[in-house]
Amino acid sequence: MAAYYLAVDIGASSGRHILGHLENGKLVLEEIYRFENGMDKRDGKLLWDTGRLFSEIINGMKKCKEINKIPVSMSLDTWAVDYVLLDEKDRIAGDVYGYRDSRTAGMDEEVYRLIPEKELYARTGIQKQIFNTIYQLMAVKIQTPEVLEKAKTFLMLPDYFQFLLTGNKLCEYTNATSTQLVSPENKQWDRQLIRLLGYPEEMFGTLHMPGTEAGNLKEDIKKQTGFDCKVIMCASHDTASAVMAMPVLKGDGLYISSGTWSLMGTELMQADCSEKSRLGNFTNEGGYDSRFRYLKNIMGLWMIQSVRHEHGDAWSFAQLCAMAAQNGDFPSRVDVNDAVFLAPDSMTEAVRDYCRRTKQPVPETAGEISAVIYASLAACYGETVQELERNTGKTYSGIHIIGGGSNADYLNQLTADAAAKTVYAGPGEATAAGNLMAQMISAGEFADLAEARTCVYDSFGIQVYEPHLTA
Repeated sequence: MAAYYLAVDIGASSGRHILGHLENGKLVLEEIYRFENGMDKRDGKLLWDTGRLFSEIINGMKKCKEINKIPVSMSLDTWAVDYVLLDEKDRIAGDVYGYRDSRTAGMDEEVYRLIPEKELYARTGIQKQIFNTIYQLMAVKIQTPEVLEKAKTFLMLPDYFQFLLTGNKLCEYTNATSTQLVSPENKQWDRQLIRLLGYPEEMFGTLHMPGTEAGNLKEDIKKQTGFDCKVIMCASHDTASAVMAMPVLKGDGLYISSGTWSLMGTELMQADCSEKSRLGNFTNEGGYDSRFRYLKNIMGLWMIQSVRHEHGDAWSFAQLCAMAAQNGDFPSRVDVNDAVFLAPDSMTEAVRDYCRRTKQPVPETAGEISAVIYASLAACYGETVQELERNTGKTYSGIHIIGGGSNADYLNQLTADAAAKTVYAGPGEATAAGNLMAQMISAGEFADLAEARTCVYDSFGIQVYEPHLTA
């Protein structure tokens, strides 16, 4: 009988339960459950419904019992920066905000009153984004101080769901780095920084590395699911798991973890907290095996997802790619990282308004809008490659595009052209694969990360796109 492992991978727009096992030396993935996700608008706030999400986690686990494929272990990953505060009775204190909520406006300046921006980056190496947890907590401190007074435990979302499953409160390292409150030197909370900011130091527990065993399922969870298994901590920031599954066999590779966001970068063994990196808005997020994911956050396929939703999901992403290709000569470009694209009422109108303001032709049809978005993303990727090569002093031969966006054939070719690099696309389920890899390394199925990556390369069809170089 095969040993099964369960990856619960929850993204900002959907979640999935994927079983993995080894068969003839190859990693086989089987999606057994999928559910929709998204922030709820309530009383002018953008919030996560953690109760509904946990119910979906349990529903997916029940499927394992139904199909008689009981995992030896499971692990959870989600997007970064969002968190839960628990009171002394382990009840949620305050609201569980989504990162697109506007409450953090101006909170960067409040943080910089206490520590200058340059010093903060030198300490943490984390890219400034207004939704980083450091600014979210400042919003709590200023706007709802009574919530912070009640808070006894701080948990990132995967840590919280893991606590509901096991009863144990453990904090995972890779996701914690996205808070902008972790030291890249000792890979623990920067407690001096936390005290300086006036956040309750005691609510931050010790950080643990991926591969740590969090415990077994609680009795009530075992009754609901019909089985018991170990809960292992994966690299619980979904991008950290996705980068684990980058099928690079030797040397250094560039990657784009392509989904709602595009995370583009490389792996470093030491964080680059230089002023040059800060000014370039690069980040040094924690990775598996004490590596650093030196990368830049780019707006990503959120833009095309939004356009699709505005048209009632009338087209698949493949169809939107084809429509964009048909309008490939449409000349307008937008800065995909402009704040106007973060959470507009209408992405279509935001793109049109940007083109009007910058005196470019205004796209009218969905195909033209898609062409502008895809071409603008590729142009941003090309510029980021140049920055990465300047900052690291290395020349990279190729780019690995991993995650759901690796299926965007048209965008992959545009990226190869814009970057003048060979693009290797796949695996599409990189995050789930990385989640499983951490469990399987922990279980001894793989000796180390290199062996697991070789297995990923052998297991999934990697598409290659050569750049069309112009004279």
